[in-house]
Amino acid sequence: MKAAVYEGPRTVTVKDVPDAKIEHPCDILVKITTTNICGSDLHMYEGRTSFETGRTLGHENLGQVVEVGKAVSKVKAGDWVVLPFNIACGFCKQCEQGLTNYCLTMQPKADMAGAAYGFAEMGPYQGGQAELLRVPYGDFNALRLGEDAAERQLDYVMLADIFPTGYHATEMAGVKPGDQTIVYGAGPVGLMAAYSAILKGAGRVWVADHQPDRLRLAEEIGAIAINTAEQDPAEVVKEATLGLGADNGCECVGYQAHDPQGKEDATLTMNGLIDSVRFTGGIGVVGVFLPEDPGGAEAQGELEAQGKVPLDFGMLWFKGQRIGTGQAPVKRYNRALRDLIAGGRAEPSFLVSHELSLDEASSAYEHFDNRDDGWTKVVLHPDGSSRGAGGSSHHTLQELRREAKAQGIEGRSHMNKQQLERALES
Repeated sequence: MKAAVYEGPRTVTVKDVPDAKIEHPCDILVKITTTNICGSDLHMYEGRTSFETGRTLGHENLGQVVEVGKAVSKVKAGDWVVLPFNIACGFCKQCEQGLTNYCLTMQPKADMAGAAYGFAEMGPYQGGQAELLRVPYGDFNALRLGEDAAERQLDYVMLADIFPTGYHATEMAGVKPGDQTIVYGAGPVGLMAAYSAILKGAGRVWVADHQPDRLRLAEEIGAIAINTAEQDPAEVVKEATLGLGADNGCECVGYQAHDPQGKEDATLTMNGLIDSVRFTGGIGVVGVFLPEDPGGAEAQGELEAQGKVPLDFGMLWFKGQRIGTGQAPVKRYNRALRDLIAGGRAEPSFLVSHELSLDEASSAYEHFDNRDDGWTKVVLHPDGSSRGAGGSSHHTLQELRREAKAQGIEGRSHMNKQQLERALES
C-alpha cells in the first residue's frame, strides 16, 4: 500500500510499505478515504520531536471498514467510520473515567499514558496517511457515521481531532452562553475553539494571530479578528471589557509560538492569556507543549529544549485563574459533535483549503509548513477521490465556496472541490 512516510526533518515521501492487516481479534481494517495534515504533524515534520524515520504519519482519519477481527461484534465491513486520534482500550482505569487521551493499555511504556496513530512518544502505531489503517479495539474506537458520510467526509473527518480538540479547549476554559472568550491562534484548532465557543453561545469571541488568511476565516464564522502584528490582544480585550479582560481564553498554538517577525517564544501565548483573561477566569490549553524539544535549544534556549518555560505564575496566582491542559479525550465529545454535523448545526469543513491526492503529500507538507497564504487546512485522499492539483483549478476550496455562495448554489458546504467546479461551470 502507499503511505506518507517520514524520512527526516522536512522530508516526507510517498512510497510503498507493507499492507496494514488485522493483528488482534479486536482489530478492524479501514480503507482510508480522507485524512488531514494536522498542525502537530508539523512538529514531527520539522524534526522537533523524537518521531522515528520510516514511520507513517497521520492521526486525523476517516474511511470505510474493509475487514474486522473475530472478536469485533458492532462494527461491520462496509461501515463508514471516523477514528479518534486517541487509541484507547476502553477498560483501563483512565478509559473508565472517560480519559481515553491517557489510556494505560495502548501506551507500551509503563511510566507513560496515551496512544495515537503516527505520533511521537504515543506508541508504535502507524498513521493513517495511507491507503489502509489498522485500528485496535475497533468496536470502541471507531465512531460509525450515517448515510451522508461519503458526501460529507470533509465535515466528519474533523471529528478525528481538531473539532473535539477545539471544543475541549472551551470546556477546560469553562465557556458558557454569553461569555467573552479570547482564543490565541487562528490555525485549524484555534478556529475550531472559536467555532465551538460560538456554538455554545459565547457573546463575543476574539481570535488573535498574525496570519491574514486565517484571520479572515475567523471573521467569516463571526469572531473578532486581532492581528498581533498590529495590536496587543490583551489591550484590545481589556479596552472592550472596562479593563477587566475576557471571561476565559484558549491556547491553541503551543511551544512553537512565534511573533510576527518569526522569533520563537514558547511563553508568548500563555503569558498573553494570563494578561488577557480576567480575575478568576479559566484558560484551556490544547496547543502542544512537550517535555523535550530537540530543536528548542537553537530556536529558543536550553530551558525550552527541556520543556521549561518562564510562565508568569505570579500574575496567574494573583488573578486566581484556572488552567486546564492536555490532549482532548475525543470520544467524550465526538458523538455529540457528529450529531451537530448530521443535523446541519455545525459545518467544520469551512476550514478546508486544499483537497489533494496522497501522492501530493510531500508538496502539501511543504506548503502547510511554510504557512503559505491560503493553506489553512489540507486534506489528503488516499483512495484517489480528489482530482488534486493536476487536474483542477488553482482556486482553493474556500474560494470556490465563496463563489458558489455568491451564485446561490445549494449544498455548497458539502461539495468537494471537483463537485464545486462542476457546479460553477454549469
